[in-house]
Amino acid sequence: MPPVPPPRWLDAEHVRRTVSADRARRLVRQRLADGFDPASDPPRLSPAAGDGQLLVMPATSPGAAGVKVLSVAPGNPDRGLERIQAVYVLMDADTLSPSVLLDGTAITALRTPAVSAVAADALAPEDVRSVVIVGSGPQAVGHAEAILAIRAPQTITVVGRRPEAARGTAARIAGIAPGVRTVGLHTGGWAAGEPTQGVAEVEAVADAVRSAQLVVTATSAPTPVLEDDWVSAGTCVVAIGSHEPHRRELPGSLLGRSLVVVEDLATARREAGDVVLAAAQGHLEWDTVHTLSDLVLGCVERDPLRPNVFKSVGMAWQDLVVAEHAARS
Repeated sequence: MPPVPPPRWLDAEHVRRTVSADRARRLVRQRLADGFDPASDPPRLSPAAGDGQLLVMPATSPGAAGVKVLSVAPGNPDRGLERIQAVYVLMDADTLSPSVLLDGTAITALRTPAVSAVAADALAPEDVRSVVIVGSGPQAVGHAEAILAIRAPQTITVVGRRPEAARGTAARIAGIAPGVRTVGLHTGGWAAGEPTQGVAEVEAVADAVRSAQLVVTATSAPTPVLEDDWVSAGTCVVAIGSHEPHRRELPGSLLGRSLVVVEDLATARREAGDVVLAAAQGHLEWDTVHTLSDLVLGCVERDPLRPNVFKSVGMAWQDLVVAEHAARS
């Protein structure tokens, strides 16, 4: 029996070099347009590990199988480390032999904004002049890059818990967005036990959200970071921060008056706390919630008369789409 060759290693630089933000968006969209059903994805495993979690996310396609193993360590940013770290194992479809190992953190950093951009391209107005991104971590920059590939905003506002973080992320976005005005605003905190922001800061954030046509929430907050009355009719809101049923970034009343889209209904019922809690509180009914496939296949369209909300929790098939392309390039 011939020996199985060891898998190739593809680092984060290779992943970023071979898969652009917009290429990732088009790959994800095409997989859905080709008829892939996200409901076929197996549920992710998420055992507790110390103060954080391990996540195991397997997926298959006609050409490959893969699994992402990642850790979520809430205390890591204070240590100067990434909150989310991962490795991706890509396997040959016939033999299931591991063929490629990829930097899973880079895969996550690409596919999450890509999925958001698929939804935002359909749910946001064509003329997006102002974007607000709540959160100042890596996903804030990734989402800015993905948004710039589908819209041409005049202003991108970053809202962070700390002034230096908000300003630093805004400066990083300015580096990839020539001609776009970038602004950093801060709150005093959005988790229980953290100091609250002052009145002036609240009003600045509220005004920015009210004037935005596209809002992204990419935080680790367990409770809403937006107020319902900040979000105008026709605005697209993309919420990516939580993948647990007891945590949310958006108030239930906002979802209750919005067109709501999720990746997959069964997955959302397990993990999308924003929608789970809104439904439990009577703000919306599950049979009014649409899927990303509905959006891509033209079964539902944006509603200019109310907010349009996309709640994402991330699914394994999305990682596999990006990993396959990175491995082929």
